Parts: sequence; structure tokens; C-alpha cells
Amino acid sequence: MSQPKPYRVSHLDALEAESIFVMREVMAEFERPVLLFSGGKDSIVMLRLAEKAFTPARVPFPVMHIDTGHNFPEVLDYRDSRVATLGLNLVVASVQEAIDTGLVRELPDGTRNRIQTPVLLAAVEKYRFDALFGGARRDEEKARAKERMFSFRDDFGQWDPKNQRPELWALYNGKHHPGESIRVFPLSNWTELDVWHYIAREKIPLPSIYYAHDREVVERDGMFYAVNEFIRLRDGETSSVRRVRYRTVGDASQTAAVLSEADTVEKVIDEVAATRITERGATRGDDKVSEAAMEDRKREGYF
Repeated sequence: MSQPKPYRVSHLDALEAESIFVMREVMAEFERPVLLFSGGKDSIVMLRLAEKAFTPARVPFPVMHIDTGHNFPEVLDYRDSRVATLGLNLVVASVQEAIDTGLVRELPDGTRNRIQTPVLLAAVEKYRFDALFGGARRDEEKARAKERMFSFRDDFGQWDPKNQRPELWALYNGKHHPGESIRVFPLSNWTELDVWHYIAREKIPLPSIYYAHDREVVERDGMFYAVNEFIRLRDGETSSVRRVRYRTVGDASQTAAVLSEADTVEKVIDEVAATRITERGATRGDDKVSEAAMEDRKREGYF
């Protein structure tokens, strides 16, 4: 008699199962969850996991985009197309609208990443969201590594790394009082390489800027920024057309590209496997303000 083959679960299957379990747990514990959707690869994977978690039903919560007004057009086009295809309820919280109404004041340098936070917190209060799915991973930035899967936020939306709940044996404590909320990170145990392997396996479409293409850029502080309405050449600077791709999607005024020939998902996987610097460290100018830049923003209520 032949021996039965041992049952094996692949690394990606295990990560997927954990993330789906977390999403279903949130639906069981919370009344008004929402998925933060930027059009970036992590939020796109998170949306795919939500599809799988609740199929054949539609995704049972809205998606929310904090729109700074400094977006890459390819990302907005992707967002609108994906929302339409899946029949999602899209909530857009506009930074420009917040500036116009006086909720926030535009910074002297014209960047808007930092002033997203009051806009996010105002939207959470307006729609009474009590759980917010975020696509953060522990490998992308040092402050992210301090997050639990369920990250407690007080009634001011602020994060205190010393005031978090233990998560033993995959037991998650979602208890909260009115006004408090939980940020939920289903991709906590994923890496950038895991995300790309999953994109390849699931054949998930992405905004075209994630793949190598020719773009006019200017080199600034060791990074390549696209020349556009938000990035203008300074005195003494010159631009050039380079073959680049984006490893992460953020504001066009703060997110740089990397030199690359990776124009397919397989080539991107090979490239990511060989790199030794995280995507935020390589491409996000807002994280270079200080060593604690991300943690400072998170304490204020950032994603």
C-alpha cells in the first residue's frame, strides 16, 4: 500500500490564510471597517485578499483613498478602474478640500504627506470607522516593525507603541470605546518579495509605473524624481530621460523612482530579491527628514 503524500502548505498559502483570517476576524468584531486604498501594490494585494475572504459576496466594506492632489495619473486611473470593476464603495478624503476649508494649512515646501493625517482622522470621525485596514509591512520601515496586527489608536487617533495589546496564539483584542479605533495590518508578516510573488501567482494587474519605462527625471539627493507639475527643476539642475520604475506609490512630490530594466513581474521579482534596501528607504523623500520621521507621523495618527 502506498503511503499518503504529506500535506504541505506553501509559504504564500500560509501568509494568505493568515491575512484572510484577520480580515474575517475584523468583520466579526467591528461594526464599520474600511480598507485604506492608495492604488499601491500593498493595498492592491490587500484588496485581492478581501475578495478571496468574502467570495462569493462582494467586499463588505468601503475603500478609502486619502487624496493629496499630488497623485500619479496612472495610479488614479487604476484606482477608478478597480473600484468600478469590483463594484466597491469608494470614499475619497481630499487634502485640497481640507486646505480650502481651513482644516489644514499647506506647508511652505508644497508637500502634502504630513497634512494627510488630520484629513484621515476627520474622515474616520465623519464616517465613524472603527477599524481601518492598512497595507503596512514590518520590513518596509523601522517604525512599522513596532506595530501589532491590531494596532490600537486612542480617541484622538494617536498611536502609542507602549499601549498595545499582546497577540498570543493569533488571538486579537479588538475591544474599544466609542471614538477609539484599531488599525489592522493583514500584511504584517509579508515582505516586499512575498507581495511580488503573490502578484505573480494571482496575476494581479498593477499601475504601469511599477514596471520599467522611460521617464523624464531629475536626480536630487541621490534619488530620481519625475519632472512634473509638483517637481520643478531648481537652479543648476538638469533633467534627463531614464529607464526607471517605482517600487512604491506615494505623492508625486515625494516619491522617487529607481533605475531599472524590470518590465515584467518576473524581472521585478529578480530585482527585488537582489536589493538590500527597502522600497521606502530607496524612494521616499519624506522618510529622510529624520531617523524617527515615520514614527513621529504615526504617533500623530498617520497610516
